Amino acid sequence: MRLVVVAFGSRGDVQPYVALGRGLQAAGYAVTLCTLAEFEPLVRDYGLGFAPMRGNIRAILATEPGQRLLQAGRNPIALLSAMARLFETAAHELVEDCWQACRDTDAILYSLLAWFGIHHVVEKLHLPKLAVYLQPVSPTREFAIMGAAGGRLGGAFNLVTYAINQQISWMLIRGALNVPRRNILDLPPEPFWAPFGRMHREHMPILYGYSPLVLPKPADWGDWIDVTGYWILEPRADWQPPAALVDFLRTGPPPVYVGFGSMRDRAPSEGVDLALGALRRAGQRGILLADDEALAGRALPDSMIAASGIPHEWLFPQMAAVAHHCGAGTTAAGLRAGVPTITVPYFGDQPLWAERIHALGAGTRPIQRKRLTADNLAAAIQVATTDAAMRQRAADLGARLRAEDGVARAVECIRARLGGMMKE
Repeated sequence: MRLVVVAFGSRGDVQPYVALGRGLQAAGYAVTLCTLAEFEPLVRDYGLGFAPMRGNIRAILATEPGQRLLQAGRNPIALLSAMARLFETAAHELVEDCWQACRDTDAILYSLLAWFGIHHVVEKLHLPKLAVYLQPVSPTREFAIMGAAGGRLGGAFNLVTYAINQQISWMLIRGALNVPRRNILDLPPEPFWAPFGRMHREHMPILYGYSPLVLPKPADWGDWIDVTGYWILEPRADWQPPAALVDFLRTGPPPVYVGFGSMRDRAPSEGVDLALGALRRAGQRGILLADDEALAGRALPDSMIAASGIPHEWLFPQMAAVAHHCGAGTTAAGLRAGVPTITVPYFGDQPLWAERIHALGAGTRPIQRKRLTADNLAAAIQVATTDAAMRQRAADLGARLRAEDGVARAVECIRARLGGMMKE
C-alpha cells in the first residue's frame, strides 16, 4: 500500500515524520514524505521516498510577517494575523505541491500545518486520510487551545477558545485558500464556517505524536483520537560527531545547551551575545546553536563552542541542562534526555509545552522570548543546574519516556484505521 506523509515546518516539525515513515516502511508500506526541499537529504538518508515542497522556514521567518509571528507570544490576534499574511503568499504553492505529491497514492497522512494544503487535495481525490499531529488541537474542557492565554478559567471557557480561534483563523485564510482550490483543483469555494468543528463532530481519526506522560489524553476525547508517544528518529549508525565537539565534551564538566532552532531573530548575533552573557553569569560551560552568520566572526571563549546540525538524541543526554524554544521535536528530545529544561517559548504550541515541562517539575518557569535577558536566562540556568529535586524529576521522566515506543504504537493505530477505511 502506498502512503504519502505530508509534513510542513522546521526540522523539528519534520523529523518525527521521518521516524514515523521508517516505522511504516518497516511494516510493509511504501512511504513517500512530502516536505520542504531542504529536508530531502534527511528523508533519503533514511530510505524514504521524497516529494518536494517549496519554501524555506528560515526565509519565511525572516520576512516581516514571519518576524511578527515570532513576536506574537500568547497574543492570539497578532498570531493569527501574522499567519494570515504568510498564507497569502504560500497558499498556492502549498496546494500545488500537495497535489503533485499525492495523485498516485493510496492514502494520505498529514501534519497540522500541512492540513491547509492537503485538505483540498483529499477532497478532490476522495482518498483515505489520517491526521498525524504533534500538537493538540482537538477541543477539550481540560485545557485551552494552544496559544490562548487564560486557560485556567474553566472547562466551558477552554472549549470556547477552540471554536473562536479556529473560526477566526479560517476567516483570515479562507480567501487565500479558495484561489488555488479553483485554479488548481477546480473545486468550489470553501464555506464561511470553519470545517474544524465538523471534523471533530464526525470523529475524524487523529493520532498525536507526543507522550501521554507529558500531556495525558483528556477524558472528553473519544476513541477516534490516539496519543501514541513521541516519534523519535535515532541518529544513523554511520553518523559521527565532529571531533572538536567530542574533545570539548571530554575536557570539562557537562555544558549547558542554548539554542532556539529555526526561531531566528532579525539580529541573530544579539541572541549569541545574550547566551554568552548568561552562561558567563551562571558560571557554566556552553554549547550554542549558532552558525557563522550568528557568530559574526567572533571567537568564543574556551568554555563555549558553537555547533549546528547535531542530533539532539545524541547531544542532549550529555548536557547539564538544555535551554530551547520548546518546539515539539526539541521538547521530546530534551525530556527524553532526562536533564532539566530552561524553557523560552516564542509562539504557537511552544508555550503549552513550556508550561507542561514546568508543571512536571522537569524545567524552569517559562520565559517568553520577548522578555528574555542575559540576567533572567542566567538565573534559570543556575536553577536548572543546581536544583537536585528538579534534576531527579527530569531524570525519572526521561527514563519513563525512553521506555515508550511511540512509532510502534502509531504504526499499530494507522494499520487499524486504514484497514477500517478500506472496508467502508
